[in-house]
Amino acid sequence: MNRVERTLRSLDRFQQRHTPTAVVFGVVKKYGDDRGGLLAALICYYGFLALIPLLLLLSTALGFVLHGRPGAQRAVLDSALADFPIIGDQLRQNVHSLQGNGLAVAIGALGLLYGALGIAQVLQHAMAEIWNVPGVRRPGYWPRLVRSLLLLAVLGTGLLLATATASLVATSLTGLPARIGGLLVSAMLNTALCLGCFRVLTPGGIPTRALWPGCLLAGPLFTLLQAFGSVLVTHELRHAGQVYGFFATVIGLLFWLYLAAQITVYAAEANVVLARHLWPRSLRQPPLTDADEQVLESVARQEERRPEEQVEVAFTDGDTAPPDQAEQAEQAEQADGGKTDRRSGPEP
Repeated sequence: MNRVERTLRSLDRFQQRHTPTAVVFGVVKKYGDDRGGLLAALICYYGFLALIPLLLLLSTALGFVLHGRPGAQRAVLDSALADFPIIGDQLRQNVHSLQGNGLAVAIGALGLLYGALGIAQVLQHAMAEIWNVPGVRRPGYWPRLVRSLLLLAVLGTGLLLATATASLVATSLTGLPARIGGLLVSAMLNTALCLGCFRVLTPGGIPTRALWPGCLLAGPLFTLLQAFGSVLVTHELRHAGQVYGFFATVIGLLFWLYLAAQITVYAAEANVVLARHLWPRSLRQPPLTDADEQVLESVARQEERRPEEQVEVAFTDGDTAPPDQAEQAEQAEQADGGKTDRRSGPEP
């Protein structure tokens, strides 16, 4: 065993003996087992498709509402939309110049419906993958559509509550206390909103108490991402804006959405790891831990697509490899005295 191998083995023994590190590594390992990066990329893609028509529809509606109404303009600037990275800055700078027409409203509404239903479907798929639900037990199209509409209702209600709370805090407090109070209230609202969304998206057999840990993690992280997202995106695009111009806005928006998708996936993975006690996981195999075998078995069983299909999983010792099909056929031929012909099959 070389020095690198010995170092990795020592780190593996350390993280397995300590629960905090074992849980964190278990979440990261489960993220990799479920291809969490691909799930986050899908969420980001459909989130972008939903957000662009939403902004088109929003700007068109604001063009009608805000024309000659300073009070409505101020309400928009004080709402939760004003803290949205990149888009919030555009609203602050162009709130007086927004214009709209009926065609833009129709296009925006259709695009918003397509993108919103798309991201809702992808989020349901991601939760089913993370909880390793077998394909045969996953809901059909119409139940998924109902859940998608319910998710949109939960998100819309959360946006209204966030906007009303932001306005209340802004009118009650000023200065630094208003900022701190707004962040605390936003963290609580985001946590409650995450719980509502996770409950809608997660398969019904999972109890609600198993969803709390990830929501308690995701709620404050979403608040920080919302509060400091503009600073983060501006830092990442300080040179891109000079080179790519308007395209830098799209890049920054995708970057922000991908961070939000990563938070969502990791929060769901944390729920699964804590609910099923999927730790400690091994950094170097063999040997596999009990949690390793449980995860690998769940990943294999989720590929069941039909009631007639049944996936069986077995594990062997790490030092002994199972014989391949050719060896098994040869052993069977030797066992029956050479009566089996590999080309023509068994004799009648």
